[in-house]
Amino acid sequence: RDYSYVGSFYAFSIWIGLGVAAIWEVLGRKKEILKAILVTALCLLFVPGIMARENWDDHDRSGRYTTRDLAANYLKTCAPGAILFTNGDNDTFPLWYCQEVEGIRTDVRVCNLMLLNMDWYIDQMKRKAYGSDPMPLSMTRDKYISGRRNQIYLLDRIKEPINVEDAVKFVLSDDPRTKTIPNYPELVDHIPGKNFRIPVDTSVVLVNGTVKRKDASLIEPFVPWTISRNSISKSEFAVMDLFATNKWHRPVYFASVGTEGSFGLNDYTQLEGFAWRFVPIKTPGRNFFTYGRIDTDILYDNLMNKFSWGRMNAPDVYLDFFTIRTIAVVRMRSQFNRLAEALLQEGKKDSALNVLDRIMELTPNSKVPYDYFTPGTIEGYYKAGAIDKANQILDEFALMLDKDLSYFFGLKKKFAERASLDIQECLQSLQQLMVLARTYNQNEKADKLEQDFTFYYQQFQNL
Repeated sequence: RDYSYVGSFYAFSIWIGLGVAAIWEVLGRKKEILKAILVTALCLLFVPGIMARENWDDHDRSGRYTTRDLAANYLKTCAPGAILFTNGDNDTFPLWYCQEVEGIRTDVRVCNLMLLNMDWYIDQMKRKAYGSDPMPLSMTRDKYISGRRNQIYLLDRIKEPINVEDAVKFVLSDDPRTKTIPNYPELVDHIPGKNFRIPVDTSVVLVNGTVKRKDASLIEPFVPWTISRNSISKSEFAVMDLFATNKWHRPVYFASVGTEGSFGLNDYTQLEGFAWRFVPIKTPGRNFFTYGRIDTDILYDNLMNKFSWGRMNAPDVYLDFFTIRTIAVVRMRSQFNRLAEALLQEGKKDSALNVLDRIMELTPNSKVPYDYFTPGTIEGYYKAGAIDKANQILDEFALMLDKDLSYFFGLKKKFAERASLDIQECLQSLQQLMVLARTYNQNEKADKLEQDFTFYYQQFQNL
């Protein structure tokens, strides 16, 4: 954030002032007017010139459209007329730009969960915007105006699941009996339970495409929803109201899962691109990176056909640290890996190889250094029988890790200790490569990797 640099701006200003004074002294007894002209020329021409010369290459954004295209991909993920819940600035503002400036998918209602705590923002959500209909909320303005229902307490008194419609009506009621808590003198907005259920209308979810007819047998009669915390915010209550009022008629998506932004409903999501659709089918996730079921037809069409990638792999485009970090944050490699894995499970080997080839084309090591998700790509190639491709990536990644670890352990001990987390990440990746090579009978490579891992792990223990 720019305001984090205020202190450094002060420091730079002092040094600039000292530099001007030094140049003035160097010019000595020259006429005052001439000295002023020379000092001004040096400061205004040479200083910016040097800065441009030294920094242009790693600040050059020409030809790079990754921010816009990745944002557009979030919108393109969504079914027509969808509601997309975002969490903060970084996953909201680029989407607004795409809609407001470039007119991309204005039928999608982007709803920022942080802003949803504000009455004025709820007002906006309840109005039509471009091609997006108002969000279906039952509460009227007098119920959510600032100062009212800012926080709703959850009391674990009713153990049985409460229908979300009943919970919403209870909170919105102004009957004093709905605000009374035994042995507590004040009236308080609360719900007498922490377990809820969201009813599912099977006919609706089949007709509007939330669930394909071939998966009809997987639909559950209701989605269980447990909130373990002792209270919810106005924003979270608004989402509860949406679930109660929408009744599955409009598609609902989460920009991220495994966080508070998905409300603990991770097991009832479907990965369709860069966002996860709320579906009435339970699919337990193995870990943070595997939440959501996969419809291979939808995900393949989005990743391989509909999405754009902002020329990220073009030779003339420079990807800075923040762009590379964003590619990791949106789990781009992970989404391709998961699609390839699902296709292999369906026996679609050729399609899986196309997916793996595509992610390697978009994120080559020379542009986006291999990371935590790369072993998944390697394993995908092994499973698809593309042993040579898998081995090539494995060798390149192993060489990169060897160079990184050699550098870290070449530092003085006090500096190496500060890089402990980076060292651990490298060791973890090296161990993953070793296990992969051993699992897929690449024993010579596995022996070499095990030797390297043991060597560096011993050095790490001696830090």
